[in-house]
Amino acid sequence: MIYITGDCHGNFERFNNSIFPEQEDMTKDDFVIICGDFGGIWHKDVESEQETMILDWLECKPFTTLFVCGNHENFDRLYSYPVEEWNGGKVHKIRPSVIHLMRGQVFTLDGKKIFTFGGASSHDIDGGILELDDPYFKKKKRELDRNWELYRINHLSWWKEELPSEEEMEEGQKNLEANQNAVDFIVSHCCASSTLALLSNGTYKPDILTAYFEELRQKVKFKKWFFGHFHGNMNVNAEEILLYEQIIRIA
Repeated sequence: MIYITGDCHGNFERFNNSIFPEQEDMTKDDFVIICGDFGGIWHKDVESEQETMILDWLECKPFTTLFVCGNHENFDRLYSYPVEEWNGGKVHKIRPSVIHLMRGQVFTLDGKKIFTFGGASSHDIDGGILELDDPYFKKKKRELDRNWELYRINHLSWWKEELPSEEEMEEGQKNLEANQNAVDFIVSHCCASSTLALLSNGTYKPDILTAYFEELRQKVKFKKWFFGHFHGNMNVNAEEILLYEQIIRIA
């Protein structure tokens, strides 16, 4: 069985037995995929006591937890985990059954081919990105806080790796071509530029990642494309589905 859901931001209450009773019939050979902003790895340098408790709790669940990265992840720590091969693609294993599905990979799960590509542009940074080593850091932060402006702090609450590298995008294209540009499902955090326009009526602007997804949308055959990021549950169209708290079975 494969289930899929949206952003968690470190809050995994939806996986309680009372909310997700389907897990009673699941094993570690069954999967729940999170469409980015996993949030279970957030503390600056090392795993915090709270993170350890959360990650151990997920590890004790009967199913295997999988996630693509969002834009609100600690990429310094996430990318510090060893890269391993798993079910046809590259992963970071946070726990034996809590696994990050890396960008541009094609996995085979329960007989289904799933292309994964995390990341997205942060929209809550109108006030800019602050640098901790800036001699005017405290002054700038006070002014932004006083004016209620949205900002992030580099390597503390924002990472440039929220958007992909050229190498990651090229690897994604290569892996799709190796599968004849055909998969069952695409799982991402953001969406294609045309989907973004439909979803936000122009509120959010396209970027390098949405343009990349638009290219894939035009040439890759897929049954469904699942994504998160926009904190809603809706069918954008017949093939593309935005998820947040909802958990749905796809296989």
